[in-house]
Amino acid sequence: MQIRYAVGKDHYTRLNTRELRNYFLVENIFAPGAIQLTYWETERTVLGGIVPIGDPVPLETDPALASDYFFERREGAVFNLGGPGDVVVDDHRYVLGPRDAVYIGRGAKAVSFYSADKSNPARYYLISYPAHAIHPTRAVPAGGANRLELGATATANERSLCQYIHEAGAPSCQLVAGITTLKPGSIWNTMPPHTHLRRSEVYFYFDVPEHAAVFHFMGAGDETRHLILHDCQAVLSPSWSIHTGCATEAYSFIWAMGGENQKFTDMDGVKIPDLR
Repeated sequence: MQIRYAVGKDHYTRLNTRELRNYFLVENIFAPGAIQLTYWETERTVLGGIVPIGDPVPLETDPALASDYFFERREGAVFNLGGPGDVVVDDHRYVLGPRDAVYIGRGAKAVSFYSADKSNPARYYLISYPAHAIHPTRAVPAGGANRLELGATATANERSLCQYIHEAGAPSCQLVAGITTLKPGSIWNTMPPHTHLRRSEVYFYFDVPEHAAVFHFMGAGDETRHLILHDCQAVLSPSWSIHTGCATEAYSFIWAMGGENQKFTDMDGVKIPDLR
């Protein structure tokens, strides 16, 4: 499991492009037949990808977690972004189609990942945070997510925001997560931008065409930088950083947050005229 350490607001202003990418960009998330995980010091976040081909892939703990099993002190969400597959949690099988998810509660001991068809394997994106309370593991199908229609064509940010794990949906300890999909012709997400001191966030961009790119903007509102991403890459967003982006054409992303407040509207807005 790769380790990423936290970067302070002042240190960030002195980083060049290569250093910004090394600290905040997670590039290689999916690998056939394997699990690849990244541990981020902020909120003790773990994110990664699982692609089962043939044999099932078990989720094992890592020495860095100092736990007997991965979810001993953690909760998490798994989103399927590939072909159909199953996630087995302590002998309970959850069948996941494209964009379906499963919330896994603290205390789950044995977790394994399957693909129904190795020629069209499932691609599971995992996001996990520490948990101090136990909530039941449950499937969250794409059709059961709370759907919000946001933005407008005139501002190139017409999008569907689907809340999977949130206050009024699948309960969790501190995890909040969902999927946003831009409509054709729209490219901007999360504009005007915001920060939220009470939690950090991870953006995982997917459905980005091979010839396209995403420009993700980060930093304090008066000291912004950008990162260029491609398909199936993630950005680590500290609590002091805005998180907004645009792309050369429409795309989707999974947003996930961990911290002390689960309220979706808990944001500290930054006005567009104040951006620098």
